[in-house]
Amino acid sequence: MNSAPDVPTDNHSARAHLARVLLLAVLLAAAWLLWSGFFKPLILMLGALSCAIVLITAHRMHLFDTDIFALRFTARLFRFWLWLGREIVRSSLEVTRIVLNPKLPIKPTVVEFDAHCEHPVDRVILGNSITLTPGTLTLSLDDQHFTVHALTEEGARDIQDGEMDRLVSELRSR
Repeated sequence: MNSAPDVPTDNHSARAHLARVLLLAVLLAAAWLLWSGFFKPLILMLGALSCAIVLITAHRMHLFDTDIFALRFTARLFRFWLWLGREIVRSSLEVTRIVLNPKLPIKPTVVEFDAHCEHPVDRVILGNSITLTPGTLTLSLDDQHFTVHALTEEGARDIQDGEMDRLVSELRSR
């Protein structure tokens, strides 16, 4: 028999559980609508079905009852998203400049570093943020040890300076 309850029993945790489910539902639906760009009934129905399957799977895995959802939507998270967006644009322009240069001034570099992020979700956010930034790619993540490929030595230095690691580590701080 399953020892974890399907729905929390006290009123406060039941509200928190419902809030987490609704937040994920809204985020999934918004992502589906923004990324699909289609508003035909069949596509909307498939999107709703996909969101429902994800919500049911997350509920059955008891993900709403764990600290995975402890990452709160605070001003700190929105500042991180803005910073990451700026870094993505800056890196995109830098990679474009490099590729269009007839001398192709690249120096592929592999760097390794230990992240300060303690929570596994934070380490995944860091690895994905590195990979989202053009010119860098997270090759491996072993506990807190990252291996990253960078297109240039400057990109490798940017990764090693630890600003992204620091910002991701601060997301979970209260």
